Amino acid sequence: MALSRVFSLDDPSACQAVFPFCDVELLPTAKGNFHAEIAQIGMNGLWMHRIHISLPEINTVAVKPGRRSFGFLTESNSSSFLDCGQEVRPGDIVLNRPDVVHQRSDADFHYGTVSLPSGDLAAAAKAIIGRELPEKPYKSTIRPPSALMCRLLKLHKSIGQLAHDTPDILELPEVTRALETELTHILVRCLAEGHPLERTAGGCRKDRMLTRFVEFLRANPDRPLYLTEICAAIGVAERTLRASCEEHIGMGPIRYLTLRRMHQVRQALLHSHPSTATVTRTVTDHGFWELGRFSVAYHALFGETPSETLRQPRWHAVAVSHPSAVADT
Repeated sequence: MALSRVFSLDDPSACQAVFPFCDVELLPTAKGNFHAEIAQIGMNGLWMHRIHISLPEINTVAVKPGRRSFGFLTESNSSSFLDCGQEVRPGDIVLNRPDVVHQRSDADFHYGTVSLPSGDLAAAAKAIIGRELPEKPYKSTIRPPSALMCRLLKLHKSIGQLAHDTPDILELPEVTRALETELTHILVRCLAEGHPLERTAGGCRKDRMLTRFVEFLRANPDRPLYLTEICAAIGVAERTLRASCEEHIGMGPIRYLTLRRMHQVRQALLHSHPSTATVTRTVTDHGFWELGRFSVAYHALFGETPSETLRQPRWHAVAVSHPSAVADT
């Protein structure tokens, strides 16, 4: 049975739960009201999403094993988007990998995804083009012929519109099968006939280094970290890490560490109760010890003090979702 629903989210941490086949961490980088609207359509094996995010953001994404995932800008006037430091232009398809990738976008970001089981994609490729798709392009970005990409974008948009306007149609098995077949067919042709924009060996090394960097931050969530220590732990020179972080995520490693932890503090405060939690304990639990400086930076990013966040009504911590229609999968 098909699944179709639309999420309206004011909490960036709630985005993780929307994507069942990948691990996502999304960090807004600018002050303002965060809002994400995500249309999700699950057919049989194929799932697709249409995403609009209001604020500039950095995210890390890791596709879970057993699936192939593809992404692309859905609007020609969407904000800029970088995948592992490489610019993604309208008409490009990003071939997501199972390892951690780093992406960033500016405000007013419009993006779409399609994913399906690896075996389904291989079988579809054999049926449509008579062969499996080569493995090498899955580590690059594809630029399909414009006519094919236009067909993919139009169909993706039409299905997303159904999820908004007439979701009941997507519960009809014959409709779901037809849409899934057509979308898979166009996607396979885009991948087969597209021109791969290969990454350099240096770019791949930076990807692996940044993966080690993020893994080290995740393994040490609650104590102060210094650049010298981080570089020694992941085996890289300070200058190299700084340059790679600037290229891939648009900021230096310590600023990224601070941004990530400030969002974690905010989530902890939103999910705590003023009668049982204190700002001081929550902040120090996330590795911040200079409380005055932290409060200034926190207010600059979120427009409120940590104490004001803690005193908010608890419903502010809950992601708001509006299912358009849901059927058991």
